[in-house]
Amino acid sequence: MKRPKTWFLVTDGAKARLVREVMRNSETNNRQEDIVFEREHERLGEIMSDRPGRSFSSHDNRRSAMEYHSDPVHEQQERLAEMLVDKLEAFRIERAFDHLVIVAEPRMLGILRKILPETLKSVVSREVAKDLTSLPEGELQDALMKLAHAG
Repeated sequence: MKRPKTWFLVTDGAKARLVREVMRNSETNNRQEDIVFEREHERLGEIMSDRPGRSFSSHDNRRSAMEYHSDPVHEQQERLAEMLVDKLEAFRIERAFDHLVIVAEPRMLGILRKILPETLKSVVSREVAKDLTSLPEGELQDALMKLAHAG
């Protein structure tokens, strides 16, 4: 009988890593490479370079500054999440994994929870609200190994 395959999605909203195999550091020589996704880094000043306009008051000639009506960083996180969900769904259809553990920065985890289709929700075995994206490879493997054995 085939052993169930568990993949880990590690993301923070700017980058993501699909870890297809978790192994101890001594065993990592023959490990499948992770799949890495990164969104284009745009500085907030570039995204919001134009100042919001000004509007006239409806009852006199005063003008007042308008507010931004969107959060461009949140929108970029949503685009990354949508792309990740599309890729994960394609891998799920191919039966590339049996279980998925999502380890994400809390805000990104919330975005993913909202947009995950039922088909992917059914294979999510665990969600962890933690940002592990900045860990070096060896430390990330150790942390994921602990998560795999803890739950």
